[in-house]
Amino acid sequence: MIHPALIQKQRITILILLMLIFVTFIIGTGMGYAALSYDRLLPTLLGQGTFKENFVLFEIRLPRILITVLAGMALAVSGSILQGITRNDLADPGIIGINSGAGVAIAVFFLFFPIEAGSFVYMLPLIAFIGALLTGFLLYLFSYDKKTGLQPVRLVLIGVGFSMAMSGIMIVLISSAERAKVDFIARWLAGNVWGTDWPFILAILPWLVVLIPFTLYKANRLNLLGVSEPVAIGVGVSIEKERIVLLLAAVALAASAVSVTGGIAFVGLMAPHIAKAIVGPRNQLFLPVAILIGGWMLLLADTIGRNIVEPNGIPAGIVAALIGAPYFMYLLLKK
Repeated sequence: MIHPALIQKQRITILILLMLIFVTFIIGTGMGYAALSYDRLLPTLLGQGTFKENFVLFEIRLPRILITVLAGMALAVSGSILQGITRNDLADPGIIGINSGAGVAIAVFFLFFPIEAGSFVYMLPLIAFIGALLTGFLLYLFSYDKKTGLQPVRLVLIGVGFSMAMSGIMIVLISSAERAKVDFIARWLAGNVWGTDWPFILAILPWLVVLIPFTLYKANRLNLLGVSEPVAIGVGVSIEKERIVLLLAAVALAASAVSVTGGIAFVGLMAPHIAKAIVGPRNQLFLPVAILIGGWMLLLADTIGRNIVEPNGIPAGIVAALIGAPYFMYLLLKK
């Protein structure tokens, strides 16, 4: 049974995070290369804006804001799952190579399989999932020991190696590509939010609508997997089956996010840690908090990045890395 004080703390935290997302949303809509006056925001939302105001808000700002929030949520849940099934606080889809695997698949698809623009948008999450799934399978294979099962420390070390290897493959792929395609992949690698149109939201939304509730449903299984294998086996949990199913969910969430935001790391690492520090380690409590933290963190990183240097700004992935890399080093030293 969860203590009522913790439930109350979770609700207050969720309310604060929703307010932070709302405030950042308001600030983000008014800032940028094409400015939108804050006193014109509400009239424009209500359909009383000029053509320029409508275009800036509905075609530029709103899709980008929604994409960053949704992608941040997906990365946070993916990181939470990976940390739970591996019992390793350093697990993150960006750090252990899953994002890089998705990126290589997208690069191959983009460079060698030309397709109509309308279909390209909806194919991206699926292509990214295939690449991330293959990477996740190899990670699991190399980290598994017949006697002791999955080795959490080995998984992280192999994952870092995979991430570097995938980056090398990406460089080889783009070395002979056309200039325009090289520019796109370079921006993807830097974590530049490029999927900023409404179709991209429709492309990744079904993945989140299905997989986030599924993860919340599996919260108790994640609790058991995070304690120890003997305890999980003792209460009748099929460890390998649950790990594989949850790993597939983590891979799909990460792939759907990075397919439109590029190679963003550390959001999936930091969001679960911050949530656990606030409401404790039980998945039923910290997962909803981590979801909102992830969405807000990526929205904040993108808002800062696109306004700090005009007109092109700094990719959100670089801003997130500037915050997340020192935190990763702190956790590495701590563990």
